[in-house]
Formats: sequence, C-alpha cells, structure tokens
Amino acid sequence: MEKENNKQQVVESVSISAEAEAENEPLIEDEMERSKVGIMRALCDRQDPSTKEVDDLMIRRFLRARDMDIEKASALFLKYLAWKKTVLPKGHIPESEIANDLSHHKVCMQGHDKKGRPILVIVGNRHNPSKGNPEEFKR
Repeated sequence: MEKENNKQQVVESVSISAEAEAENEPLIEDEMERSKVGIMRALCDRQDPSTKEVDDLMIRRFLRARDMDIEKASALFLKYLAWKKTVLPKGHIPESEIANDLSHHKVCMQGHDKKGRPILVIVGNRHNPSKGNPEEFKR
C-alpha cells in the first residue's frame, strides 16, 4: 500500500513538472521569436529602409516559414519587398485597374480593425473565371 502511494506521488509530481515545462515552452519560444524578430529587423533595415513600415508579425511570419533561420527568412523577406515594389509601385491597386471586379460586388469593405487596417469580405462564388481579363485577375 505504501509503495502504491509513493508511486502515485511520483507520477503526480512528474505530471505536474511536465505540465509546468509545457507551460514554460511557449514563453521561451516567444522570447526566442522576439529576439530573432529584432535581429532580423535590424539586418533587413540595413539593406532596405522600407522594412520599418512592416510590423513584427509580418517578420515573424517569414521567420516561421523558414524554420526560424534568420538568414533564409531575411533573404525571402527582402525578395518579397522587391516583388511588392514592382507589382504595387504606388503601394496599392488603383480602383481603375480592378473596376470590373468591383462592379460584380466580389469584395465588400466592412470597416477597419483595431489597428486601422481595412476589413474586406470576399464573395468567391461571384467570381467567374471565364469572364474578365487574366491579367486583371492577377492584381
């Protein structure tokens, strides 16, 4: 009986410590992510000053996509920024370029989120690929 109680106490203490470790892991991961985001931001800021306009969540997304490898994530992120500058030279798509899609009411604006970014609702069943210009669809 005494051995069973000791076993139960050991099992309980092991499970409690395992739970504590599991709770601490995300904190360590978050600290690691925060430090890597800071390092990546500093690295990218030196190469392209426009990275200051991007928030930490975007940088974290690229880090996670490259398994937290700062060099690979930075290279991918800088390529993304270069691509974005060529596709969206004004920083946005003018309404005149997507007038056809707007006329079909495929997209509705539903206000702004807490950070002031627009919230869009996209109605996919209103898209007919046989109608319209493929180049316009890419935009």
